[in-house]
Amino acid sequence: MAVSREDTQAQLVKLSAGTLQHVPSQTYTLADRFEERAAGDPDRVFIAFEDRRISYGEFNRRANRVANAAHRLGLRRGDVAALLMENRPEFIEIWAGLAKLGVTIALVNPNTRDRALQHALEASGAKVVIVGAEVLPNYTTIPAASRSWRTFVDVEEGAASALPDGCGDLAVELAAAGDENPDPALREGLRAGDDLFYIYTSGTTGLPKAARLSHMRYLGVGDGMSEIAGWGPDDVILCVLPLYHGAGGMVVVSSALSQGATIVLRRKFSASRFWDEVREHGVTTFQYVGELCRYLLNQPPTDRDRDHSLRVMMGAGLGADIWQEFRERFGVERILEGWSSTEANTSMLNVDNKPGSCGRIPFKELHNARLVRYDVATDSYPKTAEGRLIECEVGEVGELIGMIPDLPDSGAGRFEGYTSKEATEQKILRDVFGPGDAWYRSGDLLRQDEEGYFYFVDRIGDTYRWKSENVSTQEVAEALGAFPGLEVANIYGVRVPGTDGRAGMAALVFAAAAAFDGAAFFEFSAERLPHYAVPLFVRIPDLADLTATFKLRKFDLQREGYDPALVGDPLYVRDEQARAYVPLTPESLAKVGLPAFVANEAPE
Repeated sequence: MAVSREDTQAQLVKLSAGTLQHVPSQTYTLADRFEERAAGDPDRVFIAFEDRRISYGEFNRRANRVANAAHRLGLRRGDVAALLMENRPEFIEIWAGLAKLGVTIALVNPNTRDRALQHALEASGAKVVIVGAEVLPNYTTIPAASRSWRTFVDVEEGAASALPDGCGDLAVELAAAGDENPDPALREGLRAGDDLFYIYTSGTTGLPKAARLSHMRYLGVGDGMSEIAGWGPDDVILCVLPLYHGAGGMVVVSSALSQGATIVLRRKFSASRFWDEVREHGVTTFQYVGELCRYLLNQPPTDRDRDHSLRVMMGAGLGADIWQEFRERFGVERILEGWSSTEANTSMLNVDNKPGSCGRIPFKELHNARLVRYDVATDSYPKTAEGRLIECEVGEVGELIGMIPDLPDSGAGRFEGYTSKEATEQKILRDVFGPGDAWYRSGDLLRQDEEGYFYFVDRIGDTYRWKSENVSTQEVAEALGAFPGLEVANIYGVRVPGTDGRAGMAALVFAAAAAFDGAAFFEFSAERLPHYAVPLFVRIPDLADLTATFKLRKFDLQREGYDPALVGDPLYVRDEQARAYVPLTPESLAKVGLPAFVANEAPE
């Protein structure tokens, strides 16, 4: 049944009321919220992790030891400390303790190493780096002589680890620190608009940028999402996403803190154990992202698929091709699919259970987002005769942008940017619809229908142009997703020497290695896609190349192209005459009129 615009807006008003109650100038920060929860219900379980149960009171005492130890080490309000650690309770305890001093925490991907890791740490300006012993092999790829900061290692309870030269033992510092709340005077001057985190972009190209995230935004996300999802202190939130990223580390933890709820924390996602863990812990809500729902659907059906307590899911990336199947099989009452990013100043949320939609803007004048025309071929914005951008019509694909208002003491539309002023400025469009206006550029392509529902299409840079047509990698992947035995389809464009644009290539991961049938895939793709969007090449990797937040990487795949010397996986090319994808060889390429891949023509 159709939902009226007024009913949708009423739900979104609740979301905004929770989010925007916090303002940059307020003195109430995350430190106050932690201490408030510990004082109000100290015995309630905050984190359930493996065989451990950590109450709000115990958690606060452990965070206090971090705060008091960090102060003894010389950290003060406005300083930066970096944290590299896998998912475990100490991750949250450490950043909570640092936040009590007004220290900004750079949350660095613990899988990073070598030059990328050194860049991230140097760019943060960290005075201290805290490293989980489990990620020391990655951290020590930075030579000790190249580290301009002090390093302390946290060894997980019950584990043993030798400390590398030049590294201190965090346990020694914590043992010498008290567990009382630190004097609030130590964070005197801290405001909610000040930086809480630097969260690094998880893009698939180049070196990561550090996005700034304030206490205000962190508090607002939890309060707002709790309002719209109807959470309370008895809810149990499952977190299988990495804590160093916004989805797991911000949405899950801030929502639990908002209500005094419980987090069931896991080191990593396991499709085979997921529903057993939901049943074991009475999980009521789950933050999803990327391909997790597809992995769950790929598990063999059981007679217990609907035997669980999970009632609400929230996240992004649930493909329209599996939305209904997922709901019908697992019986989840409510799916809150949204669109945003760590650094975005605008967002959307599908509060109506509209399959495939990432959100609705019922009344444009009440939202700061606009969809504007964008030319993929020229990487530019079509403009009016007066030089202004043009809003998209219904059904037209364009880039989503968010107005940055001049509201110094409001979180509405606030763009907090990056640590790099240059990177921040590159994300701002100016004089868009009028002189002097400023808009955040999302880099995402969406379309909207006549009812105001929006649908994610692709990332700018992932969409490619072939045979004078724009091809959405997202839409191609969804069209191919039902091919028998297929677990993951990663679609991207590759250079073909002597041609314009990029040809489609599909990296297909199957449940069984021998599942690829070139003739069957030819017919399947031809039936579901226009000719220009059908992948010209196929590679069959054993595993999907994913970021830690389950986003598909494309950059390295694009660079390798279809060169057998660079690609270690089986390669196929589409042969129209044979009506099949055939093994890629010099002879098969010649037969279909394609040149060999030239590495130096690949995108850098």
